[in-house]
Amino acid sequence: MMLLEPAGKFPDPAMLAGFVPRKAEDAVARQLLRPCFPDDREALLLLAFDGFARLVATERAEGDRAGRCSIPPRCWRGLLDRRVASVLMAHNHPSGIVWPSDADIGCTRETALFLRPLGIDLADHLVFVESGHFSFRRAGLV
Repeated sequence: MMLLEPAGKFPDPAMLAGFVPRKAEDAVARQLLRPCFPDDREALLLLAFDGFARLVATERAEGDRAGRCSIPPRCWRGLLDRRVASVLMAHNHPSGIVWPSDADIGCTRETALFLRPLGIDLADHLVFVESGHFSFRRAGLV
């Protein structure tokens, strides 16, 4: 007798709640953020907003072809020199897997903890793939 293991775990309901199909994306996600991501490697965007929800700065970190992005100190210096009230993080997964990795979840938590004492809110962290994007805020993870 042969026992079969499932190919993978099903995402928990919070993860499912965080997925936004491409056809349901708002104009900001579809027209501003999505075009910024290359198909062959990860890239990360940090968008800073003032207290009136106006975009005041953007920073970009490129990933290499082999893996992940990291947020270099120059990105934070570029954002924090302004009067920033909130930050939106967004990056892509060229693999097509929309669910955040453990590293994505850890980075989101660390970023929120880093920004909190400065009085800056982490508005959301979005993970883009061809079929849509994942929102940490919608999933209740921010």
